[in-house]
Amino acid sequence: MKIVDIKARTVAIPLNCQLRHNTGVHPGYFLRTIIEVITDEGIIGLGEVGGGDQRAAILKLKPRVLGLDPFHLETIKLKVLRSIYYLSNARLYAALEMACLDIQGKALNRPMCDLLGGSVRGKIPMIAYLFWRYDRADGKDDTCAEDLAEYCVELSETLGVNAMKLKAGVMDPEEEARVLELCRDRLGSNFGLRIDPNGVWSVPTAVRIGRRLEAVAPEYFEDPSWGLNGNAQVRKQIRIPIATNMYPARFDDLAPAIQIGSIDIVLTDIHYWEGPRGVKELASVCRTFNLGVAMHSGAEFGIEMAAMLHTASTIPEMTFSGDAHYHYLTDDITTVGLMKYENGCLKVPEGPGLGVELDPEKMDKYERYYEEKGDYYARFHADPRRPDWYPMVGGI
Repeated sequence: MKIVDIKARTVAIPLNCQLRHNTGVHPGYFLRTIIEVITDEGIIGLGEVGGGDQRAAILKLKPRVLGLDPFHLETIKLKVLRSIYYLSNARLYAALEMACLDIQGKALNRPMCDLLGGSVRGKIPMIAYLFWRYDRADGKDDTCAEDLAEYCVELSETLGVNAMKLKAGVMDPEEEARVLELCRDRLGSNFGLRIDPNGVWSVPTAVRIGRRLEAVAPEYFEDPSWGLNGNAQVRKQIRIPIATNMYPARFDDLAPAIQIGSIDIVLTDIHYWEGPRGVKELASVCRTFNLGVAMHSGAEFGIEMAAMLHTASTIPEMTFSGDAHYHYLTDDITTVGLMKYENGCLKVPEGPGLGVELDPEKMDKYERYYEEKGDYYARFHADPRRPDWYPMVGGI
């Protein structure tokens, strides 16, 4: 079997609100580039990648993989990810690996999880991912901790989730700490709490907030301050596990992070960690050093969500509920539409490969929507309500 073509299309799907974070605002939609890897046997594998419009980047790599066997992933990785350092991009390789695993599964009539060692669970528990919102369904904005606590209760009731994470670094840190305190009060002692300022807080601020939050026993404090050293300094001074999806977010930085004691838990990410097989390699390192393993969300659509669910299902120690922006999407590009939450979980898709297929009409619809709205990464680090604002790491 040989790869004979690669196609790439960028699509955008509307959200049910605008999501604020410490480097700006998602302007009411997410966008992803969807790839189709085509073989000489007529089997097509699907992949997905974020980070803006990646069509040109994917097609630059096309000559390097044409003619290769989609089962020969080590060769593909060497040619795509290892051979030209200034073009090296783990995100792009991960999308190709995802598609090749989809091809392999379809060729063998086995689900992708079977190619990664086999599933140990058929469904993956997910969190209520909380963002400070502009333009909610009622037309209002989130302005105080009570707004987010009420939304957390709503998601617990409608989706059945039993854990949350607050995307912090947006409002006053004390107000953001109050969100977790209210959620603990309203949802009880068994509800999982997490907070993630994405490294924007100074070490003193992160330590102060961390000590305050010790009373509500969060599952973890994610990227409280900037860099490996920032996380390490906070970890020394508080009694909450430190997690990361930023430091480290690649294998080059994993050994230093372990050596200096930066982390207790690593959030896996198919794109940062070089595809589903890379996530499995990361999990092995975490097992060796007794680090916890959780799952990061990158604002994915149904193709990548399927890959995440398959991968997570094969990692026994991934006992934390997974991150997902998925409940903010209004639709999906697959034939099954939006995956359904059942008792706070998403089921691992059945069927060969990823177990999902593209819906041609929705792909056309959301490709047109992307062409109308455009690539927001050029204006991503901005807030339309505060035109003079810009992010300041360590300024709080």
